[in-house]
Amino acid sequence: MIEDRNAINEENTNAKFKEPEFLTAFIDKYREMRNLWEVKHPQYYLKHVRKSTLERLLTFVQSFIPEATMEILVQKIGILRNMYKREHNKIQNSLRSGSSANDVYVPRLWYYDKLCFLDDQIEARASLSTLPSTLPCTLPSNPAEADKDQAGSSILEEPDVTIWRQVN
Repeated sequence: MIEDRNAINEENTNAKFKEPEFLTAFIDKYREMRNLWEVKHPQYYLKHVRKSTLERLLTFVQSFIPEATMEILVQKIGILRNMYKREHNKIQNSLRSGSSANDVYVPRLWYYDKLCFLDDQIEARASLSTLPSTLPCTLPSNPAEADKDQAGSSILEEPDVTIWRQVN
């Protein structure tokens, strides 16, 4: 009986959260609270400030959905961001595939454009190479192709274990 009531309340909360009028207002409010989504914001990493901002956002949500909790709010934010990221990745993949302009993926989320402020937050950061800069531009594809007089040891050679022994 209680489980049935909880399931019905959850369905009602989900339905209310998906209503265009509410979701549009929610996304606008979320965008204003930059320290919740902008990684370079000075208060992004301050947990107490973020918690306070989330509580203000929860108050806003509870004006529409009185039964909303902090857990539901955090979950819904995660779902929105995840859905946006999926659609964004589909667009980027279709652009990279060399599709014609008519074949580029068109997002199915009606609120996709409203979340475009997250664009620079979901882009993969440029990675740093851990390879030394002295390596040649083209490495041999296998050890047999490696030149015998090339500096450095082969992957197949035994490592010098003396450097790994513990000193007592």
